[in-house]
Order: sequence, then C-alpha cells, then structure tokens
Amino acid sequence: MYELNQVGEKSYYINCPAKIGVYLADDKNVYLIDSGNDKDAGRKVRKILDEKGWNLLGILNTHSNADHIGGNQYLQQQTGCKVFSSGIEKAFTEYPVLEPSFLYGGYPCKDLRHKFLLAKPSEVTDFSDESFPKEIEIIPLKGHFFDMVGFRTPDDTVFLADCLSSKETLDKYQISFIYDVAEYLKTLEIVKSMKAKMIVPAHAPATDDITGLADVNIAKVHEIADKILSVCSEPICFENILQRLFSDYGLTMNFEQYVLEGSTVRSYLSWLKDNGKLDVNFENNILLWKQI
Repeated sequence: MYELNQVGEKSYYINCPAKIGVYLADDKNVYLIDSGNDKDAGRKVRKILDEKGWNLLGILNTHSNADHIGGNQYLQQQTGCKVFSSGIEKAFTEYPVLEPSFLYGGYPCKDLRHKFLLAKPSEVTDFSDESFPKEIEIIPLKGHFFDMVGFRTPDDTVFLADCLSSKETLDKYQISFIYDVAEYLKTLEIVKSMKAKMIVPAHAPATDDITGLADVNIAKVHEIADKILSVCSEPICFENILQRLFSDYGLTMNFEQYVLEGSTVRSYLSWLKDNGKLDVNFENNILLWKQI
C-alpha cells in the first residue's frame, strides 16, 4: 500500500484505497490527482514526494468525497500548494460538512461526522484560474457525484476517479454510491468507448481497455433497478425497500451504510419515477412506492 507506480512517461499513481494520481510537470514539480482519505494519507504522500525530490505545485480534485480530499488540508498547509476544483465540488471541498449533511438529509449526528464522510476544509482555486496546468484535459464524469471530473495527462494517461468499480468491489458491496443514475449511465457509455494509453480508475486496476469493466458496471445498475422494481410490486415505504435490498444482497446495516446506500436507493427511486416506472402514493401519512 502507498507504493508509487509509473503508468506513463510523466504519469504515476500511488496505490491506496482510492488511487492518487501523480503528474510530473517537469523534473522537479508535480501535481497530485486527489489526496487520499485523511491527514495520515497526506503524510505518506508527502514522504513519497520528498524521497523523489519532487515539489508539490497543486492538487487536482476529481470530486469532493472525503476519501479523495482528505489529505488536502495537510498537504496544503505543509507545502503551500493550490487545491483545484470547480462547481458544487468546490463548495463541498471548502465546506466539507455539506457531504454528511447531504447524505443524511439534515444535520449529521456525531456518528456521521468522521473522516470517512467529513474531510478537513481546504482553500480551493477554480479550474478556470490561469494557474491551472493547461496541458491537462478535464473530462466531465457526472453521475457518481455532482460535478465529478477525470483528467487526461499529456502522455495520454486518464484518471477516472469513481465512475466505475472493479467487479470484485461490486460483488462485495453490490450497491455502489450514485447521485444521478441517468448521468451516471451516460458517463459509463462515454467511458466505455474511451481510448487512452493507460486508464486509472480509483477503485479498479489500471488498464488500457476499460470497455469490459464499463459493461459490468452498466449491467449492475440495471440489475439493481430491476430489483427495486420487483420490491415495489406492491406499495412499500422507503425504509422497507432499503431493508429488502440489504437482506437480499446480504449486506450489513450501520449508520454509514444507511446514509450511503440510502442516498443511492433514493436516487434510483427518483430515476425510476422520472422514467415512468414507479409512482408514489401517500397513505396514513406515509410515502409509498409502487411499480406502474
């Protein structure tokens, strides 16, 4: 863990729970793509950079989930580097309490205010700023989160963030976090035909051909949607839908999984309703979902 792997002439990744990209801008200066999940990850990254004699110019954040921005504050304070983001992701990175608040749908209790859902804030510069490295292409990857992006470096290495997961991860966790199912499927179709010398997803092995894995992720989305429709064959409330999915997939409920999977299931319900496959009814002041 935390080994440096070279995948292009100027591109590397640090192997950790959410891979951290490294772009070597010149002999001495680098940019990170994301920063890991906490201060400890930041320390380990800095140790790698120091051993290589590299100076950190900036961190390019793909999106604002805590496991991708958790090392920002430490590295920014230690090196004075810039942190780059944009849109809603920029706001969540500057005000990280927005993530657990959004997931829970209200003020997050202490059980949800920990490093896996609540990163430390960092000062953020917009992608549009003139200091952003113009040789790096920004690739929109909406769906998993609000304004998530990936990056293509000049040696044709693409960093894909969280837009897909390995088959092993899908088999273990089943329901991967998705904010917007429609946009997520559009992104996967774009990624499916993507060409690059090397493609580095955050939660799957680096590869030069992403097509098969994209198909696996697309199929999983439709599998979960079909299962939700089946569960809603009779009027049912959200809590019971979630209970059925956890039971059917053999998942274990805790507070963190409740908000992550719960938010995702709500996104599926919205997508299915917007596409005319589900409707809602209110009975005895309870919202019930029913397959059309």
